[in-house]
Amino acid sequence: MRHHWITLGLLLAAAPLAAQAPRITEAGDPSVRSDTIYRLAVKAQDYPEESSVLLLDDGVVVVEADGRGSRTYRTVAQVLTQEAVESLAENTFSWDGRREKFRLNWARVIGPDGRVVSDKPSHDQESTSTPGESAPVYTDQRIRRITMGGVVPGMIVDYSYTVETLEPVLPGDFLAQWSVHTGRPTLRSRYLLEIPSSVQPRILEHNLNFARRTRTAGGRTLYNWSTRDVAKVEPEPFMARDSNRLYMNILVTGPTTWADVARWYHGLSANRYEVTPELRARMAEVVRGARTREDSLRALHRWIAQDIRYVSLSLGIGGYQPRTPAQVLETQYGDCKDKATLFVALARSMGVKAYPVILSSGGGVRRDMPSVEQFDHMIAAVERPEGGYTYLDLTAELIPYGEVSPGYQGEFGLVVKQDGTAEEITFPLNEPSANRSESLLAGELDAQGLFRGQWMQRATGSLQYELRSAFANPFTPKDREEFSRAIAGRVFTGAVTDSVRLFNGRDLTARPELSVWLSRGRAATRSGGDLILTLPMANGSMDAVLAEIAAAPTPRRTDIDLNAVMGPVQTLSEFRVALPEGYRARLPQGVRAESEFGSYVSEYVQEGQTLRVTRRFSGYRGTAPGSHLPALVAWFEALNRDDARLVVLEAAK
Repeated sequence: MRHHWITLGLLLAAAPLAAQAPRITEAGDPSVRSDTIYRLAVKAQDYPEESSVLLLDDGVVVVEADGRGSRTYRTVAQVLTQEAVESLAENTFSWDGRREKFRLNWARVIGPDGRVVSDKPSHDQESTSTPGESAPVYTDQRIRRITMGGVVPGMIVDYSYTVETLEPVLPGDFLAQWSVHTGRPTLRSRYLLEIPSSVQPRILEHNLNFARRTRTAGGRTLYNWSTRDVAKVEPEPFMARDSNRLYMNILVTGPTTWADVARWYHGLSANRYEVTPELRARMAEVVRGARTREDSLRALHRWIAQDIRYVSLSLGIGGYQPRTPAQVLETQYGDCKDKATLFVALARSMGVKAYPVILSSGGGVRRDMPSVEQFDHMIAAVERPEGGYTYLDLTAELIPYGEVSPGYQGEFGLVVKQDGTAEEITFPLNEPSANRSESLLAGELDAQGLFRGQWMQRATGSLQYELRSAFANPFTPKDREEFSRAIAGRVFTGAVTDSVRLFNGRDLTARPELSVWLSRGRAATRSGGDLILTLPMANGSMDAVLAEIAAAPTPRRTDIDLNAVMGPVQTLSEFRVALPEGYRARLPQGVRAESEFGSYVSEYVQEGQTLRVTRRFSGYRGTAPGSHLPALVAWFEALNRDDARLVVLEAAK
């Protein structure tokens, strides 16, 4: 056994004699002996916490100077438990049917003794990607699904496939990435990248505990990242992936610059901003009644975001080239680039400086690694007279004019100017105070313990969207009745609704706020001459979080993500009630807990006959060192001390 481990180590570490990656086909991989890989099979009892183990995780990528090339991936996994059977027996592969070519090299099931149980999939089907219903997607994407028979615990699943790039999105541009950590114990990991020696790639390596090997010969350069025995990184509560020192990964891009990307997109879109007479007439209708230029821009934004349907169109060059505004007007639908182009064209026709902005909808773009493949979204930017931009996501129908989606605040974007030049920007970040939620319950309590008053909730910034979404569709009388009944019952048992005021979530000028007036809620019960008041806004227990932290591996190895603790938001909840004449509250002790993770303050105050219970949370963004975990635990424990659920109201003697 030791002999085979040594042999395999040499096979994975050594570069071919020429600076070329192995040419892997249906006949196999000439650089790796499969039988040697299979002899790495483990015993399930040695991995009691795992459902499967990767014996080999392999990637071989070849890129030409013009961006054409191929990428071949191989997975050799051993099934340890029944839970892993489905995920390893069923596999789906996807590729761009217009620009790429797919080949399944092999898919087989091997017994623990090396015997071939199945040498091909039992079911194999190729199809087009199925368009969605709520947000239709039309794409050139192809799907290949395979089912492998005979997969049971103990078996080894071995499959390999190749995707050949026939036509790059942007000539000369490529992005290659590899994660050494896979989420499972990985006994062997290899990643090979072959490119022409004339191409100078950008290489970004994170946390590698091994050195890459490089060989240049015959006008080709081969980069080899090979290692063994990659332990699984155990997840930790509030783990910050971006700043930890554990996950090993590799990112490689070509010599493309952001200026190249901007010129490329400008070439696709330069003739797509014509405003036809029909479009001018429709614009006149949309902005009718607007008093200022900004009012007109707001009206255009609302029309395009809400009345032009979103349909993803990624067919052929249309995956990157927008349709003309006239086409969008005629069909009344478009995708992100269509909608952004329509807005930019109309804004420019008003004399406004407006531009398309390319970005990633989920953020994470590496500014220092230019590649068009880092982008998947487009919005519009309006240049402000005083400098800077107002950003508009025309596919987000509930984000008000000028507000930036939380998904890419603080992230990188590329503004494409009218002359094709690029401006690199960073989207603005909301201050925590801008992301605010307030909940207020105010009223009076009678001597029988019944409450009458008003419940109100409002939100701003990133906290408004859940509220807007809940009220984006008109409420029928029955909807209003059911909603008000649910709110009243949630506040106090037996409460009934006197009236309710809602807002239209699709009205982007409306303040996200709703109110319910209620009465006859059983807020307190009598105990002798006193009343026992139930607090309707109790602080949540931290017991589950503390238990999760206590059960996590020690010592902690990753940084703490403050966004996951609470994030850059503020919340306020207040219960204000006028007590019956002569009653005094036996007040609990408030809690004040300040830390780098957040701030929490609770107050219990009686002023005259008014009892006020207030709880304030403030959170932050960023990270904290993992060594600060005891401070986080102490902060949660401080929050747990604010556990008052009941308040005794003593009658005057």
